[in-house]
Amino acid sequence: MVGDSLSAEYGLERGSGWVALLEQRLQREKIAVPVVNASISGDTTSGGRSRLPALLTQHKPSVVVLELGGNDALRGLPLSMTQANLAAMAQAAKAAGARVLILGMQVPPNYGQKYASDFAGLFASVAKAEGAALVPFFLAGVADGPEADKLFQPDRIHPNAQAQPRMLDNVWPALRPLLK
Repeated sequence: MVGDSLSAEYGLERGSGWVALLEQRLQREKIAVPVVNASISGDTTSGGRSRLPALLTQHKPSVVVLELGGNDALRGLPLSMTQANLAAMAQAAKAAGARVLILGMQVPPNYGQKYASDFAGLFASVAKAEGAALVPFFLAGVADGPEADKLFQPDRIHPNAQAQPRMLDNVWPALRPLLK
């Protein structure tokens, strides 16, 4: 798992984030797959791209989950750069023998309709080009649900502990088939 604050338990009690919940689910379902959470709060696709080769060498994963891109948008980085970095990470993971799952993100409407559409679309584009599995919107039912205000920390950026099971439920249907 290579991600940003959404996967690094930012503002949450350790062990309560969706990745920790994933480990618990794997144990319950007797799926013996080690989980390495190499997520760093504030990370961008550039940071993930630079860190990934060493992680692949060290851990030799069978599945790599890429949850990056949100901070690229928050910083106004070029979408072409985000897309190229995600593609390079997917290619590196595949070259190392891993299957890839990309967790798509969306930006708030104040970014403008074209930017928001292009940003959301780049995740699907990379997944299709690289033969990766895709969760179209990692925060579906959290950021776009009727009670979104109750599912975020006071910063309105980071989901709270109550949102973490939903985040895992968004990932699980796409991740489960990759664990064979």
